[in-house]
Amino acid sequence: MSDISYKTTRRVTGALLFVENLEVAQYNELVEITFPDGGTVSGQVLDTSKDVTIIEPFTETSGLDITNTKIRLTGSPAKLQVSEKMLGRVFDGLGRPRDGGIPVYSDNKLDINGSPINPYARERPSEFISTGISAIDGMNSLIKGQKLPIFSGAGMPHLKIATQIIKQARTNSNKGNFYVVFGGIGISSEDANFFINEVGTSKARERTIMFINLASEPSLERLTLPRVAITAAEFLAFQNGADVLVILADMTNYAEALREISSARDEIPGRRGYPGYMYTDFASIFERAGRVKGKEGSITQIPILTMPLDDITHPIPDLTGYITEGQIVLNRGLMRENVYPNIDVLLSLSRLMDNGVGEGMTREDHKQLSNQLYAAYAQGKDLRNLAKIIGEDALSDEDKTYLKFADEFETKFINQDYSEDRDIKRTLDLGWELLSMLDKKDMKRISEDNIKKYGKWKT
Repeated sequence: MSDISYKTTRRVTGALLFVENLEVAQYNELVEITFPDGGTVSGQVLDTSKDVTIIEPFTETSGLDITNTKIRLTGSPAKLQVSEKMLGRVFDGLGRPRDGGIPVYSDNKLDINGSPINPYARERPSEFISTGISAIDGMNSLIKGQKLPIFSGAGMPHLKIATQIIKQARTNSNKGNFYVVFGGIGISSEDANFFINEVGTSKARERTIMFINLASEPSLERLTLPRVAITAAEFLAFQNGADVLVILADMTNYAEALREISSARDEIPGRRGYPGYMYTDFASIFERAGRVKGKEGSITQIPILTMPLDDITHPIPDLTGYITEGQIVLNRGLMRENVYPNIDVLLSLSRLMDNGVGEGMTREDHKQLSNQLYAAYAQGKDLRNLAKIIGEDALSDEDKTYLKFADEFETKFINQDYSEDRDIKRTLDLGWELLSMLDKKDMKRISEDNIKKYGKWKT
């Protein structure tokens, strides 16, 4: 750390300090800010130029006496001290304990900014990760090393689904060396307490690291938290050979913080006022997931975001979809029908599903079964819309059977209790039970061998 302090802060705009004569400052460098009363906080360099350096403190700046405020450069970016002792703990967006425990001390300090995995060094994502949720495992399977976001909306139970995944997620390999890193970005105190209590009282606690940033806390923490969380995951995955699932919620709050900082810097806005570099910024987070050739561990990501006004074309879900490998979409109509989890399987997609399902991974009938369930459910939903126009009585008996299938699929397959952990065998068997409602001759997407082996038809 430099011994030189600078008292050249010229103005404060929003949460940003504009400091002159800091030509030696580096982008993303950590700084120490000393207030006139002797108190100190950390800050981060957001932008550098010959004339002005922009710094954001990790605290509020209202009423700041800029004349007597001192800035000291540390000479290094923000780093996280990483250790396996972080498991079972709760930290803030900067990696500081917020559970009342002692700080984690380690000689192993990693730059939180990291870097995306080199495409040449990437190992193809493979191997099935079970979430215990049929709509995901059976229809849109999560694969080790994948980036599979959840597109939600305000008031939907995405945080509840995330908690259920944290408690139930598992792999079939790596000798139980499976961990979860959760990052709560700009969430309410109520949601934070729900996560901490639910995970803290479950068996998943000892394998989970939680990073929480509250909505009332500085916006800069919302920008650092995903990077801090992924840095901890990279330590567990690539230095300890573990499979790590990273869940980030809510990336919409992250994007709002990005827009707030961009506006304070007087940058030219892009779509809906978000900065033009939001795609690149998202990619710097999401592309840190994956598998690396020659290393045992993996990082799988489930970013969760709330779509403003349930608009899937909004820049946040739109850009996320370009970077990630599919999406799990929540449906408000299903939520109104008390279907939990309210996953819209027809709008959802896992682009890497084929890499991790089938014989030797889940079961040989998995992909064919899911294709047939998709087709039957889609036909049932089309007939449901038709019945609203012409009336159900005008439908044929076969059409009414598909209509009933769609209802049963939603209430029995998609719908499950929050505490119900369905293994893949139960999920697939349930799918076969539902298909037995239909005529066997309509099973065009399933081989005769699989129908004979797993079919539930009586004749």
